[in-house]
Amino acid sequence: MIRRIGRYNWERFLGDCAGGLIAALIALPYGLSMAALMGLPPILGVVTSILTAPITALLGRNPVLIGGTASATVPFIASAVRAQGIGGAAKVSIVASVFMMVFCVMRLGRYVSKVPPTVVAGFSAGIGAIMFISQVNVLMGVPSPGGANSLSQLVTVLGEVPAMRLAPFLLGGTVIAVSALMMRFSPRLPAPLFGVAAAGAVALIFKFGEPEVGSLQLALPPFAGFSWTPQDVVNVLPAGLTLAFVASVNILLTSRAVEHFRGLHQHSKRADADAELGAYGIANLAAGIFGAPMSVGIPARSVANVRCGGTTRLSNILHAVFLVLLVAFGSGALARIPLAALGGVTAWMGLNLLDVSAWRRLPKMRYVDAAAFLVTAFGVLVTNAVAAVAAGCLIHGAYVLWHKRSTATPGIAGVPGIAAR
Repeated sequence: MIRRIGRYNWERFLGDCAGGLIAALIALPYGLSMAALMGLPPILGVVTSILTAPITALLGRNPVLIGGTASATVPFIASAVRAQGIGGAAKVSIVASVFMMVFCVMRLGRYVSKVPPTVVAGFSAGIGAIMFISQVNVLMGVPSPGGANSLSQLVTVLGEVPAMRLAPFLLGGTVIAVSALMMRFSPRLPAPLFGVAAAGAVALIFKFGEPEVGSLQLALPPFAGFSWTPQDVVNVLPAGLTLAFVASVNILLTSRAVEHFRGLHQHSKRADADAELGAYGIANLAAGIFGAPMSVGIPARSVANVRCGGTTRLSNILHAVFLVLLVAFGSGALARIPLAALGGVTAWMGLNLLDVSAWRRLPKMRYVDAAAFLVTAFGVLVTNAVAAVAAGCLIHGAYVLWHKRSTATPGIAGVPGIAAR
């Protein structure tokens, strides 16, 4: 019998532990690669998660939303690093963090709650597709592709099919297959954790010799050194404002997508979105003074947390604790995890975010809802998340205006293609 402590119990605690652990396993290689892509020391990508997770867990409103270094922030921080080094990254991150807190005070976050559910579902599906596509080259064992967008990257990778290697495909495929089977057996079990363990066993038995996570040295970096100049008003402030806008939209839409994934389809309080921005603004300020990149909502880690049983803020804090332990004791068994296995975890999470049930409902949706869903999902793939969401909202806005006009003008109401099918 499970011993209960108030509303919290040992079952939920174990779920939080499992969710935090698998989120940390995903965060480690992804954070390293994102920081390196920005031109920063790779370990700073992990430092971001360690420093910001306790703050967002305690001050944020979505208990299972896990943040970290993300590709959406790469262009802004990479540009700052090229211009002024780590100090430039610190400046643009600090400015963006301040703007996020300003957005909170001005209560601008609540307007994202007005985004239609079908646009949120399309955003989630598009992000899921990006996550899956980003790991196809890892599963095939071929070099990372170039390309202007995810679709062009997928085409490039598929052209490398003759050169694909069997070992990474088997390791990643094992994670996906075992995770899917475990989810069928019991949705409450940490399915990806079983998948990673199975892939590790396969790699050990067949001695594949694939690249592994390896060991790292973790130490709190010194404060980033920089000085403000009059030229920064022209260079840093606009970049910081744009970065704050992109990060804010990413955080709030990811939060809503995770709530949608958990089955919480009702609208949250309007103030929750504002508080979330304030929490991330404070957290990113703490990371920025060390030159670490900004933290935004990460769908892969958040969904993995939920899938493995994470339900409370403790799962977010434990995700940071496990990151510290993974780095501190990285020379042990966890350091032997094949990178292809972690690629399989991300790919499987992407497949979950694709939300097959939403695609099945497309024929039953209103034309406007189906169009907004598809435009948003494919827009995320070929442009960027902000532009895609704006396009989806524009479709809904145009429908609302047309509907008002049709109801106000005799003879236009009931135009075929507008009503629900």
